[in-house]
Amino acid sequence: MDSNRPVDRRRFFREGLRELLKPLANAIEPLHEAAKQLERMEQLASAAPVHATPNVPSPRRLPLNVWLRPPGALAEQSFRDTCSRCGECVRVCPAQCIKIDPAGAIGHGAPYIDADEMPCVVCDGLQCMYHCPSGALQPIPLPEIRMGTAVWYPDTCVRSAGEDCTICVDRCPVGSVAIDVVDDRIEVKPLGCIGCGVCQHDCPTNPKSIVVIPIAAKQA
Repeated sequence: MDSNRPVDRRRFFREGLRELLKPLANAIEPLHEAAKQLERMEQLASAAPVHATPNVPSPRRLPLNVWLRPPGALAEQSFRDTCSRCGECVRVCPAQCIKIDPAGAIGHGAPYIDADEMPCVVCDGLQCMYHCPSGALQPIPLPEIRMGTAVWYPDTCVRSAGEDCTICVDRCPVGSVAIDVVDDRIEVKPLGCIGCGVCQHDCPTNPKSIVVIPIAAKQA
């Protein structure tokens, strides 16, 4: 009987310690699960969008001060150096999509387009190019305009949820030479897309499921 007492005493302390630590274990388990969930979310957030156009930066990782410029703009640095900030392109734009920030905080004070507010509608005559007095905007044929390239993100597109949405295709001012539905997917054609931003502006999702990457992002 006496020889069993040490064993019983050890068992007693073991059971007592287990009971004392049980609330701590119950508290740690949800924290451990939450940490695993957070890790999964971080992995998803850092993953590149599915089927994004290769070699085109995600809009979430664009360099600072990269802006969509009006059609016919020179290469970014040349455009900023050449533009006189006179505002003539703003004045003649029928869609009033071209803006200038007099304080210079947006777009380095040079003309820019915010496609979410108002895209370039590729107006008849493309007046901004022909009225620019400094040469920062050069008159060029419509097929040669390269303001940027649209990128489709299927992860947020309503088509991925089974809806037959073709707004970005239907409202593109350039047409199927720039964007089309291929095998039930939105296909942007980089050689035809001029980067006007109409698809981005009219896309019904939030965040936008098609976004124009300004040509300046490739030059930065």
